[in-house]
Amino acid sequence: MQRILGAMRKAIIDYSMLKNGDSVAVGVSGGKDSLVLLAGLNRLREFIGIDFTLTAISIDPCFDGNETGYGEISALCHTMGISHIIKRSQLWEILFVTRKEKNPCSLCARMRRGMLHDIAKEHGCNKLALGHHKDDAVETFVMNLFYEGRVGSFQPVSYLSRKDLVMIRPLCLTSEKDIRSVAVREKLPVLGKSCPVDGCTSRQKTKDWLAAMEKGDYPGLSKRLFGAMLRGNISGF
Repeated sequence: MQRILGAMRKAIIDYSMLKNGDSVAVGVSGGKDSLVLLAGLNRLREFIGIDFTLTAISIDPCFDGNETGYGEISALCHTMGISHIIKRSQLWEILFVTRKEKNPCSLCARMRRGMLHDIAKEHGCNKLALGHHKDDAVETFVMNLFYEGRVGSFQPVSYLSRKDLVMIRPLCLTSEKDIRSVAVREKLPVLGKSCPVDGCTSRQKTKDWLAAMEKGDYPGLSKRLFGAMLRGNISGF
């Protein structure tokens, strides 16, 4: 956990993500990334020297029309003294029943973020923290290049003028490998994957392609790509 806390602290300081008095909403899907983000931010409050509050928000897609059980996550939030807001949604019904989307990920992400933005503002939060890590950043860079012919990724910090909300990604300098390891060691209540298209997305194909390149003729490819993003100031990195 110390390595992740160090990387999170560096990201927060280097990109000026937090300041005294911030009220931070944390998007908690129940996956390993969002739970490590929540646990890390809670630990950082003890020593980073910045006074900020946390609120956990979960958007339930209600896959197959069933509500997700967030009991263990709510209990974890209770031990941290953090409010856990659960918003039941019609995402599954809209995407898979009404629209019958074959490639729903982009629309799902936009709709879920829109809900997160609204709930964060309703509860007086001025910042929204998401659990994207540096491997996500590299994958997004590659996807944008191959699928859209443009150079870019998501930003460590972005201002949403329509909502007057700042979106931050404190795990943006942290590797997925470290996150996975910490989630296991800390025994975080990670939810199982239930999305109907999990493992069949463009992102998963990109992840698999990068892994194959790493195992083949280009070991360290992801690390070099991320280094190039940093040196090139790509998307604010």
